[in-house]
Amino acid sequence: MTFRFLTAGESHGPELGVIVEGMPAGVPLTEGDLEVDLRRRQGGYGRGARQKIEQDRARIRSGVRHGRTLGSPILLLIENRDWENWTRVMQVEPLSSDQSAELAAAAADGTKRAIPVTRVRPGHVDLAGALKYGFDDVRNVLERASARETAARVAAGGVAKALLGALGVEIWSFTAEVGGVAVDPKSCTRSRAESEESPLRCPDPAAEERMIARIDAAREAGNTVGGIFEVVVKGLPIGLGSHVHWDRRLDTALAGAMASIQSVKGVEFGLGFEQTRIFGSEVHDVIEGRKPDGTWVHRTNRAGGLTGGVTNGEPLVIRGAVKPISTLARPLPSADLITGEKVEKAHYERSDISVVPAAGVIGEAMAALSIVPFLLEKLGGDSLEEIEANLAALRARQAAPRRTPAPGASAASDPETDASGTSAAGSGGDD
Repeated sequence: MTFRFLTAGESHGPELGVIVEGMPAGVPLTEGDLEVDLRRRQGGYGRGARQKIEQDRARIRSGVRHGRTLGSPILLLIENRDWENWTRVMQVEPLSSDQSAELAAAAADGTKRAIPVTRVRPGHVDLAGALKYGFDDVRNVLERASARETAARVAAGGVAKALLGALGVEIWSFTAEVGGVAVDPKSCTRSRAESEESPLRCPDPAAEERMIARIDAAREAGNTVGGIFEVVVKGLPIGLGSHVHWDRRLDTALAGAMASIQSVKGVEFGLGFEQTRIFGSEVHDVIEGRKPDGTWVHRTNRAGGLTGGVTNGEPLVIRGAVKPISTLARPLPSADLITGEKVEKAHYERSDISVVPAAGVIGEAMAALSIVPFLLEKLGGDSLEEIEANLAALRARQAAPRRTPAPGASAASDPETDASGTSAAGSGGDD
């Protein structure tokens, strides 16, 4: 079974859509489950005016019956409430002569949305996208490049989280840094629930206060600030991913997924880049051994739960570096797409000041959407019941003492394989 998703829609179009394919049958799922993360994505100190317009809710249009997934493709639709202000600018059908005249008159009257966008914005894909596709109006690029698209990703991530949650896997995120102000692990006194209720979803109240001050200073200056979010995943079994090929490594998928989030310019696992500044003895996680219940334990988790592209049983720790938002209230100088001449100010409509808390929620979604394919590959199964049984068998096999290998014995021999040669983990599995 292949698990994948595909989003569609423009920022000011009528709606966003997403299809999630490969979801097993029998997973509990409602629209209310998806609403939680959509609401979290819209929050956070420093968000812009668009979040006051939209009240995101994903409508489940297929793939679910009576609160449980069917194993068929799931279609989700999210209404863009701001569409009513853009119906003529963004209409699908060709413009009639009267409609063209209407837009021209609106542009002449100074209605900003009716004016073609040609003053390309530094930091955006405006110029590269317009030249790639041969557009003379950058709106054709910016509507799809907009981070509004991530609402659809978060909805899809909610579907993936429903499966992971049913299997005991938890995913959450927090704001680790904004504008150069970072959390101090010793001062992270807030619980997960308390952090969720704070303005920046930050566990360190003292650092958060300074972060807010940085955002306020940026707002007053017509500027923006970036930061770092951290995603933590707990409850994954050992063995997701593979060291065998580059594209079967879980960290390959996770790094690409995080880097695909608009404004994310860096991704790290565990200690990340800090590992380059210290000795190996301070980096590598000592393996304490196997506990009586069969759980393997590391003394630390500096690797962030991944070794050789494979989950090692420790929590997965991923961080994303978010650049300052490119659209500035006081625009930078730029150039005009049509004339190629310099312009004093780039195009501006509206912008957030900081989006780090929202980026963390999107990071959770992308982590879930990246993990599920590896989980299904490892466990197999077409229904939740089947997958649960396979996971239980996998954990039991990994917890059991291994046989002492004899010289010349097959390295692939497995005491948990029955006489028929079938693994006790059921379908799926690597051993």
